[in-house]
Amino acid sequence: MTRSIKKGPYVNPKVLKKVDGKKPADTGVIKVWDRACMIHPDMVGFTFGVHNGKEHISVLVSEDMVGHRLGEFSPTKKFWRHGGKMQKELDQKKKEAEIQAAKAAKAA
Repeated sequence: MTRSIKKGPYVNPKVLKKVDGKKPADTGVIKVWDRACMIHPDMVGFTFGVHNGKEHISVLVSEDMVGHRLGEFSPTKKFWRHGGKMQKELDQKKKEAEIQAAKAAKAA
């Protein structure tokens, strides 16, 4: 859902304060908990550690990201895998292939 044009984009002033007057090369990772903060053109080149609820994920801001929100680049859910019979068969074939490759490397 977009923000009204009358209000303008939401950029947290604390985040802008951390960026103002600094060079991207001099600063390390800037830790941020505000996922709703919109990426401003002044933020290009900086690395932000965006909190996903458990840890900070490093996000290097580029020009293509301007206008998006910081939270879009820090996923909150981790995909494990699909389960079921087919997945077990695929895993078993993968293990067998690794064993055969290890035996071939050991023999050579």
